[in-house]
Amino acid sequence: MPVKTLHRLIIRSFLGPLAFTFFIAVFIFLMQFLWKYIDDLVGKGLEWYVLAELLFYASSTFVPLALPLAILLSSIMTFGNLGEHYELVSMKSAGISLRRIMAPLIVLSIVISISAYYFSDIVLPMANLKFKSLLYDVRKQKLAFNLQEGVFYNGIENYVIRVGKKDKNGNTIYDVMVYDHSDHMGNVKISVAKKGQMELTPDQKNLVLTLHDGYNYQENFDQRDYRDRRQFQVTSFRENRKKFDLLSFTLNRTDEVLFKNNYQMMNLRQLDFSIDSLKGQLVERSDEFSGLINNRMMMINERDSLPDSSMLCVSQKFIAFDSLQKEEQARILTSAIENSRSARELAANTVNDWSSRKELIYKHEVVWHQKFTLAVACLLFFFIGAPLGAIIRKGGLGLPVVISTIFFILFHIVSITGEKYTRAGLLPAYIGMWIAPFMLLPIGLFLTRKATTDSPLLDTETWNKIYSKFTIEGWQKKPVSKNSMPKDENTAAL
Repeated sequence: MPVKTLHRLIIRSFLGPLAFTFFIAVFIFLMQFLWKYIDDLVGKGLEWYVLAELLFYASSTFVPLALPLAILLSSIMTFGNLGEHYELVSMKSAGISLRRIMAPLIVLSIVISISAYYFSDIVLPMANLKFKSLLYDVRKQKLAFNLQEGVFYNGIENYVIRVGKKDKNGNTIYDVMVYDHSDHMGNVKISVAKKGQMELTPDQKNLVLTLHDGYNYQENFDQRDYRDRRQFQVTSFRENRKKFDLLSFTLNRTDEVLFKNNYQMMNLRQLDFSIDSLKGQLVERSDEFSGLINNRMMMINERDSLPDSSMLCVSQKFIAFDSLQKEEQARILTSAIENSRSARELAANTVNDWSSRKELIYKHEVVWHQKFTLAVACLLFFFIGAPLGAIIRKGGLGLPVVISTIFFILFHIVSITGEKYTRAGLLPAYIGMWIAPFMLLPIGLFLTRKATTDSPLLDTETWNKIYSKFTIEGWQKKPVSKNSMPKDENTAAL
């Protein structure tokens, strides 16, 4: 088989599992997202295209998690299938080394890693902007208009509606009570009716409620001495119509410009500019605080200086303080206490401001490094999965899934830990964000070396032989040498 044909075969064997595992991983993360935000999505009358748009943008944000996992799993499956069907053995017997077999997939992995970098720098900020803004609007959206029997419904602004019974068609209601709070005076306007009809206007923006055979109750507050007289007005009606605005139940989109300053919505160039700006603001804030403290101390010294004591030493100032009147001493002490409290509050506020500014800088640096760690993780996971699949020689979705899940969970835990330490300022970003990739590097080099040297590191037959040596059956099957056989008296005599 020509080498080019062999390379095309290996690439086709890799692309199929890669696409399959990638979409499976995205689907799993998407189900986790739906499980988390199910309460914010159900019962709000959202159109199908709004939900489809939200799920599409959410799926785009899951690529940094799904792509490395897919590369790891697909590389294990590809070389595991080749080893399980003895295709690797045939290639090696034909004089083709494992490095040459892996060469086309190494080039493909490099291309995927470069594409992952451009995705995280260009596509991901835009997807985060669309996803976060749409999710914010959906979560802010009110529940759909839904009257239930015997329940006071307050979804319509300035109104509370209660119905005793509803027909099967959902439009005819009975035993209706409507509380009008548009005057913001409490329950001063109440409408009660035996029957009512609900219908929407043609533009679906208003609800028309037609009440039959009822009464309007109203307390009058527009007359003199209404608190003493407590005038109460009752009006009967055969038919009364009320119109309610339903614009609050429609999805109102927030301007995306309000979200663009978030660090998750920036590319590499914008992050660099924002980090420099934030660091410059932090330095300015520090200089401002130092100048404010110096000015405050100068003002305190000028205001509370003792008479004729500017050139005295500290001991002489205490003597001068003792010579003052008690009222003057009390004034100076009170002023000193107030100045101390003010300085303490200023210092505490400044420390909190510094902490928030530094935390924001750390968050920017985390996102900056994540744009590179994604590409590096894709490449490292391939150099772990490919030799691991060649060693274990098992394809399918059994053992490869277990091994890839263990590696991915380990990588994810270390990555999240380093990110938290970086956000807290305990580690610099170039250390905290690169702990996980540097942890994978020696593992990938070790497995690649073992695979290229045909080491039986994870061969099941080798481990079964080692295990059998330490079991009872292994000791029983062990041949006994003649020198170790026991000799009885007769044998010794002979």
